[in-house]
Amino acid sequence: MKITVLCVGKIKEKYLTAGIDEYSKRLSRYCRLEILQVADEKTPDRASKALEDQIRTVEGERILKCLRDDSYVIALAIDGDMPDSVALSQKLEKLGVQGCSHITFIIGGSLGLSDAVLKRADEKLSFSSLTFPHQLMRMILLEQIYRSFRIMNHEPYHK
Repeated sequence: MKITVLCVGKIKEKYLTAGIDEYSKRLSRYCRLEILQVADEKTPDRASKALEDQIRTVEGERILKCLRDDSYVIALAIDGDMPDSVALSQKLEKLGVQGCSHITFIIGGSLGLSDAVLKRADEKLSFSSLTFPHQLMRMILLEQIYRSFRIMNHEPYHK
């Protein structure tokens, strides 16, 4: 299975880069992992709603250009389904059994995802009703994908 994490913006913090690298290495046992980044737009303080919509649209167009037609797309969105780790693992396993060989997870920028990206997604996933920085979310997502594979393979992993 190939898993792509498609995200807006670069990681600037070394501790996040180290964590992302660690989970990427761990995941190499279970899948082919690809992390794609698209450029983010600068968002001025106190931006108007119209400007925020425009920024989401521009970032969304960049995301959509990177999506493959044959990929199952899961967008991270605060209003998405909120499974526990076992349910997420079962979902990924079910997709694999159904013949889905490529799953793309999308993490938006600081303003979230455009409507066009959300419409393209096959489903929406939420990790919490809390808001996380999108850079940190990348590491959290990779950890949960890794945990999912450990669960699928009946391998121990801390709780």
